[in-house]
Amino acid sequence: MLAQEIIRAKRDGHALNEAQIQNFVDGLTHNSWSEGQVAALGMAVFLRGMGRDEAVLLTRAMMNSGRVMRWPDMPGPVLDKHSSGGVGDKVSLMLAPMVAACGGYVPMIAGRGLGHTGGTVDKLEAIPGYTTTPDPARFDQIVRSLGCAIIGQTADLAPADKRFYATRDVTATVESVPLITASILSKKLAAGLEGLAMDIKCGNGAFASTPEFARELAESIVAVAGGAGLRTRALITDMNQILGSDVGNSLEVIETIRYLTGEYREPRLHEVTLALCAEMLVLGNLAADTAAARVKLQAALDSGAAAEKFAKMVVALGGPADLMERPSAYLAAAPAVKPVPAPRAGVVTTMSTRDLGVAIVELGGGRRKAGDAIDMRVGFSEVKAIGTRVAAGEPLALIHAADDAAADRAIASYLAAVSLGDADVAATPLVMATIG
Repeated sequence: MLAQEIIRAKRDGHALNEAQIQNFVDGLTHNSWSEGQVAALGMAVFLRGMGRDEAVLLTRAMMNSGRVMRWPDMPGPVLDKHSSGGVGDKVSLMLAPMVAACGGYVPMIAGRGLGHTGGTVDKLEAIPGYTTTPDPARFDQIVRSLGCAIIGQTADLAPADKRFYATRDVTATVESVPLITASILSKKLAAGLEGLAMDIKCGNGAFASTPEFARELAESIVAVAGGAGLRTRALITDMNQILGSDVGNSLEVIETIRYLTGEYREPRLHEVTLALCAEMLVLGNLAADTAAARVKLQAALDSGAAAEKFAKMVVALGGPADLMERPSAYLAAAPAVKPVPAPRAGVVTTMSTRDLGVAIVELGGGRRKAGDAIDMRVGFSEVKAIGTRVAAGEPLALIHAADDAAADRAIASYLAAVSLGDADVAATPLVMATIG
């Protein structure tokens, strides 16, 4: 079977069959397809699309291109959550221990920052000693004994997807719903899950900038996951402002600790975390419905059980035993901390969230190119949410930077990204839609 004939079939708008898709995935895995051929098929799919059955076949083939985890004799359901990416999105850090405290098992394989969005793995690597690359036997043992472990993607999980994504990234073919769907689900299916909650971020800080695109992606993921045998629910959630009060790697770990210990739970962050956790408990038959699940989750927070799970996970993966009690002893603080003064009295009306994510990257809190080192200390804290009324000169946020000059540049970027008005702003729903 010739690669060029498979490309020709898709170029001409035909559906690919299982043998053709398997040939392509084998070509990705064993390098029998050239970069030009991989790019050509990616562009053909981008322009011609893929039917639901084709997307299921591609997802399954990429899942089976490497190791597929199995969880025999697990005493509870194996569950996970995936986010399409946002600014200040540290939900995974709270969600995994919360679900574990309610009887679920969460083998979370997370990603690094991509573009203007932060990555869960980068945040965890702000914790001294925490390893995001344990060997498979250790990962298995931690999940079984504690109920959760959050690590980075290993090279042997869905390796075909890794190569295909790298090519799509440099050939302007990332924004294809069937290819995004197959990329996400091939890795999740390889993790051996029984239930998946998807968080599709929507808004000016999200990959899916419009409700229409977000719904198309959510419906595709739910349908393809179902076709591949994985029960999935998707929430479309608002990303027209920063999620939580802090952004930046160390700062988001500190916010996570404050959340789990009950010191402070920013309302929007709390709502989206509870909503996603509740879907996971229902998918795993750990609660009859989302209302019952929320009661169970709140009890896990209030009793300290979720915080204890997080603390034990950190220790099991090499981090400090007293991180929860003394976070400032381990999470480095930025040398320069400066307020962003409101230029006038008024109400925060809009936030260009993507621009604020880019400002974090410019501070050193993200990567300009692959392999860049990250400054874990930098970011924003005490961010004023949309709808907050402020006095002239009152801080809209605090900038954490490596030096005063970088802080001043970030202040200018922040002020350019936030608008103030006079009238109160009506609250927008955080969960915009539920699919599945």
